[in-house]
Amino acid sequence: MEEKFNRLIFIPVAAVLFLMIWYQYLCPADSNTCSFGGDDKGLLQRYSSGFDLLHAEPDSDSDLPSKITSRFNFTERERDLDRHVAFDIRGDDVMVFLHIQKTGGTTFGRHLVKNIQLERPCDCVPGQRKCTCHRPGKAESWLFSRFSTGWSCGLHADWTELTSCVPLVMNKRDKKTAEKSKSKRNFYYITMLRDPVSRYLSEWKHVQRGATWKTAIHMCDGRPPTQDELPACYSGEDWTGVPLADFMNCPSNLANNRQVRMLADLSLVGCYNMSSMSALERGQVLLASAKTNLRNMAFYGLTEFQRKTQYLFERTFGLRFIQAFTQINSTRAASVGISEKVRWRIEGLNALDVELYEYAKELFLQRYQYNRQRQHQEERLRRRQERQHRRRLHRTYLPDLWRLGGGGGRGRGDEEEEGEVRVAEEMATTTEDYSSQVERW
Repeated sequence: MEEKFNRLIFIPVAAVLFLMIWYQYLCPADSNTCSFGGDDKGLLQRYSSGFDLLHAEPDSDSDLPSKITSRFNFTERERDLDRHVAFDIRGDDVMVFLHIQKTGGTTFGRHLVKNIQLERPCDCVPGQRKCTCHRPGKAESWLFSRFSTGWSCGLHADWTELTSCVPLVMNKRDKKTAEKSKSKRNFYYITMLRDPVSRYLSEWKHVQRGATWKTAIHMCDGRPPTQDELPACYSGEDWTGVPLADFMNCPSNLANNRQVRMLADLSLVGCYNMSSMSALERGQVLLASAKTNLRNMAFYGLTEFQRKTQYLFERTFGLRFIQAFTQINSTRAASVGISEKVRWRIEGLNALDVELYEYAKELFLQRYQYNRQRQHQEERLRRRQERQHRRRLHRTYLPDLWRLGGGGGRGRGDEEEEGEVRVAEEMATTTEDYSSQVERW
């Protein structure tokens, strides 16, 4: 009688477990096929959409068109758009931040030293500008930037200066590594760009308050420019209080097309010697070089797209930021009211930067769209693999459930009872795993 009673109790319990496993198969956790309470989205789907919400841009630019209208020809699609790099923070790889003035580089530089989830976080002492960013288990720096190594290659060093200086500086800093693995060290260059008019106005306001950057070296082909090659725009200690008109009227003002100049190989145009070729040819060579160097960099971000910049950096390097980037539009440049005539003048003075920024923006948005599509494909593949796993579990447990639920009046031995317990425990474990997945999703 007791055996019959136990069998009657076991049958409904096994049926409930069977239904739970079958429900996992029909309603996967990140599927929108099941909903509760008449809500448009299922409860489980809302949990799984957290990643998209975290990385979403503000409403003004959160949705991209299915196909971006292309002005430029990115011929090597996979290479141009898929910028994932195997950054070996434990090895000898170095991330090099090329900081262009007034592009939001200070904010991004702080993200690099204070906001990345690392096995060994950067050591930032309050009151000190520089942080110590060592590799796990090594007294070597993985980051070359203003906030980690200082201006080791000169104040706001450009691409020409950095590419010739950084390897020497890093080899001197890490002598043991330099001796044993010079050929293995990889340098991954990154930078930030900004809308040229906004950047130009921001630099003017900065100079107007007394900034000069006069200690910058501008090293090229082994020497800095002469005074004749790069004459000063002011005669005193600084250019404090300069009107915008005077700022625009100085022909040697490095604010003009600064982003192109700092990203191009200046050796191609004779450095700062303006007599080596015509102004038109010089501009064409510089622009082409800046586009090539930018496209080949491991990563670049745009000040106007903070969340997309964060997303692409994380996808590129496989690193994660602790806090989300914030889009700040209330800058000093945004508060400057200028006429259309003045805007046209600024765009004319920065025609190369305007062309570079349009190029950079299109490539940036295409990279973002490409990576989002890749991410969705990866998630679909993961869901498919999970469904296949659940099907295998279902095919494995269903015969056991029928066997355990049947048996008629046949007596059971100890071995058979142990088998039933084992299967029940495995099914319970599956259910617990599923519950933990729901919480995580």
